Amino acid sequence: MRFGVFVPQGWKMDLVGLGDPIAQYEAMTNVAKVADEGGWESIWVYDHFHTVPKPTPETTFECWTITATLARDTERVRVGQMVGCNGYRNPALYAKIASTVDVASRGRLDAGIGAGWYEHEWKAYGYQWDDTPVRMRKFREAVEIIHAMWTEDQPTYHGQHYTIDKPYNEPKGVQKPHPPLWIGGGGEKVTLKLVAQYGDACNIGGDDETIRHKLEVLRGHCDAVGRDYAEIIKSSGINVHLIQEGDDPERATAEARGGMSFEEYGENFTVGGPDAVAAKIEQLRAVGIDYVIMYVARAAYEPDAVRHIAREVLPAFA
Repeated sequence: MRFGVFVPQGWKMDLVGLGDPIAQYEAMTNVAKVADEGGWESIWVYDHFHTVPKPTPETTFECWTITATLARDTERVRVGQMVGCNGYRNPALYAKIASTVDVASRGRLDAGIGAGWYEHEWKAYGYQWDDTPVRMRKFREAVEIIHAMWTEDQPTYHGQHYTIDKPYNEPKGVQKPHPPLWIGGGGEKVTLKLVAQYGDACNIGGDDETIRHKLEVLRGHCDAVGRDYAEIIKSSGINVHLIQEGDDPERATAEARGGMSFEEYGENFTVGGPDAVAAKIEQLRAVGIDYVIMYVARAAYEPDAVRHIAREVLPAFA
């Protein structure tokens, strides 16, 4: 089992109350540096412009800008996006950006890509919002272009939605054969087929039965194209709210929950001490997940929680 952790970038309203934007940025960077101390293999960011669960005027730092700066502010951890939104960047530009950041990170980039879903921010920023079938066709073409930009000299591609005509992409990055491509989503007809053909890792959510089923579908797609299923990283994400032994869970989570009930919060977060976190990881391992990416509640304010998980939970799965 391997582990990554999200840094607080504002998307989940996790920098509110920290004062000016510089203080918020430094809080995000501090969590990355804590993760860099050891235990964690990677740090991760989201690719969104507006906050959730609803859009607000609160801080949300841009994905690829912070990927680059966090790569320069750390020395050991890999840096990835879960996941880059295809609709926000032309795929050839995405490939160029990722190649540059791979060099800047000295080969520590994990490049995430997905079809995108947050309709509100697409429209607010002036991007064309398409129905799911169109977005998925664009996504398929984008993955094919990204792969070509990383593996071919002056590739050509003439699709229904995207075209490239012998672009130079130099340097292509430093990792060989290319930066690992993490493809997010569990769509069985498009996304998981793309993982089997081009992906180095997948990221799948849902309950145990859903994850188990999606991985079996992926295995079938790998068999169909002659890909070794074992080569692909199978990742999933969990939300964790670490509390101290003896703390009342409802009281300990009150500030993080805001107006959300404890029952609703508990449906989305694993609340408890190291044993509760370890049990959740074991649950994912049992259904075939080998890489867990955690979102740790209040990490911007309590970075020791990230350090504590690295010391008290992760070694048991090494």
